[in-house]
Amino acid sequence: MENKFSLDFSFTQEQVKTFADVSGDNNPIHLDESYASTTTFKKRIIHGFLGASIFSRIFGTLYPGGGTIYLKQDLKFLAPMFVDTRYLATVEIIEVFREKKRAKLRTYIQDEAGNITIDGEALIKNTLFV
Repeated sequence: MENKFSLDFSFTQEQVKTFADVSGDNNPIHLDESYASTTTFKKRIIHGFLGASIFSRIFGTLYPGGGTIYLKQDLKFLAPMFVDTRYLATVEIIEVFREKKRAKLRTYIQDEAGNITIDGEALIKNTLFV
């Protein structure tokens, strides 16, 4: 298994609206273009946890894949993320704890210019870590 995995992704405004409905976070910064234009960001931003949810997709289905148990996630939200913008999510193994079948990974998202928007660390469990 490679020590690093990356995934290119973006979110639509429809997905932001669905996340707002599911989470109950209807902050107008995410949904109301008129309101958002008066903020420091000048346009709607996606929810930080919607952006970070890409790590759940990666761990559960792509790397290391099915059977992964997501145990912990620390996050720093460093810059806003916007709809219909390409991002690159990367997970990179920092340390493997073979006796517990766990791994600590750095998790981060970069915008098209290479700036980190979300940075953190995760702890996951998978039988592949033996």
